[in-house]
Amino acid sequence: MELAQVRLLVTDFSACYHFYAEVLGLKPQSGAVEGPYEKFSPATGSAGIALQDRSMMARFLGGTGELGELGESGELVEPATGHRSLVVLRVDDLDAYCAQITERGGTIAHGPTPLTDRMRVAHLKDPEGNLVELQEWLLLRG
Repeated sequence: MELAQVRLLVTDFSACYHFYAEVLGLKPQSGAVEGPYEKFSPATGSAGIALQDRSMMARFLGGTGELGELGESGELVEPATGHRSLVVLRVDDLDAYCAQITERGGTIAHGPTPLTDRMRVAHLKDPEGNLVELQEWLLLRG
């Protein structure tokens, strides 16, 4: 297992993008100023910080109150009451790792499921309710 990133779930994506890129001087991966996702890399080290639009994660996980409630067209209509960060861990075999977690008494809240054509994910919470995303990368960037 390897730490892939710490992801911040944000409401004002553009403002946060400019903060991490311009104020902190981190290098954005794609230049997606309006989101819904961007990864920033420090000058050294492999793990980075990522921003993800809170409404995107709410849609993905079903519009839970902790991430905000969604309107009929998928917009965020109620503010989030909880999650602001997401620890992301990369594993080689998501199904096997999820099975190990449940054998150890853990509960998978969502997944395993495809997130994109390049990765599958599963989500669970730690005892304090913090979100953890497990990723299995199917295709690596070339």
